[in-house]
Amino acid sequence: MVPRMLVLAAVAPLVAVFVLLVLARWPATRAMPAAYLVVVVTALWAWGMTPRVVAAATLRGAMIAISLLWIILPALALLYSLRETGGLRTIRAGFYDISPDPRVQALVVAWLFGSFMEGAAGFGTPAAIAGPLLVALGFPAMAACALALVIQSTPVTFGAVGTPILIGMGEALNVPVVTDALEAANIPYDEFIRAIGARAATVHAVAGLTVPFLVLMVLGRVFGSDRSIRKALGMWRFALFTGLSFVVPYVLFAWVLGPEFPSLLGSLVAMAIVIPAAKRGFMLGGVEPWSFPARREWDPRWTGSLTIPSDSDFATHDEKLISPLRAWSPYILAAVLLVATRLPALRIRPLLESVQLGWDGILGTSLSQSIQPLYLPGTMLAVAALATPLLHKKPVLPAAKKAWRDATITLAPAAFSLLFAVGLVRIFIDSGLNQTGLESMPLYLAGRLAAAVGGAWPAFAPWVGAMGAFVAGSNTVSDLMFALFQYGVAAATGLPVALVLGLQAVGGAAGNMITVHNVVAASATVGLVGEEGSLIRLTLLPMIVYLTIAGLLGVLLAGGLIPALL
Repeated sequence: MVPRMLVLAAVAPLVAVFVLLVLARWPATRAMPAAYLVVVVTALWAWGMTPRVVAAATLRGAMIAISLLWIILPALALLYSLRETGGLRTIRAGFYDISPDPRVQALVVAWLFGSFMEGAAGFGTPAAIAGPLLVALGFPAMAACALALVIQSTPVTFGAVGTPILIGMGEALNVPVVTDALEAANIPYDEFIRAIGARAATVHAVAGLTVPFLVLMVLGRVFGSDRSIRKALGMWRFALFTGLSFVVPYVLFAWVLGPEFPSLLGSLVAMAIVIPAAKRGFMLGGVEPWSFPARREWDPRWTGSLTIPSDSDFATHDEKLISPLRAWSPYILAAVLLVATRLPALRIRPLLESVQLGWDGILGTSLSQSIQPLYLPGTMLAVAALATPLLHKKPVLPAAKKAWRDATITLAPAAFSLLFAVGLVRIFIDSGLNQTGLESMPLYLAGRLAAAVGGAWPAFAPWVGAMGAFVAGSNTVSDLMFALFQYGVAAATGLPVALVLGLQAVGGAAGNMITVHNVVAASATVGLVGEEGSLIRLTLLPMIVYLTIAGLLGVLLAGGLIPALL
């Protein structure tokens, strides 16, 4: 088959997902099975994969989907447990105490708290936790979900205590062609990986300043009572303040401490600065009030099946509110467990990772997949959910039973489409196992793009990372797929290698805004099944803005037009 036809064949599954979800507005329960059939036909007909390998890749995807479901289900169970014990009322009241303005709540909960959860756990945890919290504050489910996805950009490269850099880049580049070149240049491998993270953080720090503004623009244009971007941006000074409060410590931690802590510690520093400032009205004086329309005027597509008691009038509620510290204690417990199990110094991680459920040589192929159930963030969230009634001094069994039952009911519709979404991804990625000698579909597409743009590659490097994340649903997997390719392009064209790899990491992070199974999983946490295409339409433009800024900055840095340590 001629190269042009191969390009069309390889891009067909991606086009099918976009057309069916975004343009045709099919629900994921219909779109993902249809797109799955497209990738199967492409794999068998154009790429020469055998039916056995296709089936093995599908089963591998099913195992990954189970891992994702084990993150979402406990996150929902934790939220519902808080609902049952009354802790959710206190949390909601606490955010009202910070500010009754939904814009401030969005910046604190989605941008800062969501970034903290990404730094601690990764794997889409911000959408699983911040999204439902925003719903509890009175946000439309679609708004909550969209904002939780938009912020999955800047913190993602250093999510799960640096996993995309340490594992994604670290494993992908640990090959002779790279290690030999580093040895010849007398550069330690670990130092090289840290340098990639530092450069990614530098680009993120600039592009990340737009995220608070993008959050406000989505709120104002789509969900505001007057559909006005201008009015939503009336608190632009506070938005800039929240952006700087995060990205300044974020980039400093990346350069000084390495890739484990930029998102985790940067967001903690930011919350310590922003929350007290917001309570005092810092940079909020004279800001015009903003609100959602009355609930009766909401578009029916905005609401999901996640039900939160309507008790916004806290003062008149008969039951006394529990203390804020006790209300937050389950989330504090979850955060402590997530951090403790991921810090190498504590040596807990190897113990948890030693428990694996795996399948080597799936269906007699070279494909394998394993699940580390104790290490997954869902396990820590499950512990926190089960501990919630105890922490809140409520009867354990009734609260836990109802919380887990309701969480299962909410999640069930999304599980079906998630299985097909991840199956599609694995066939696409594993298509290098074929009888034609072709590279895998994502590598083939990236190679054609590199050949077409030549020396302008820094402008396009983030887009390749985003494509990998869109397909694989993970910054880590995107880096595993494309890091060596990006290294080869940079080395062949004489571009700064660490910078180009940093741009790959940035793109892989930004692509999480529209990643199919991230969108499916995020929508599941707020019961918004069937509106995945609408969510992608909301997050597509913010992703394009982010990638454009990253690419432009990459060109300027690579060309020496901006002084930088390259």
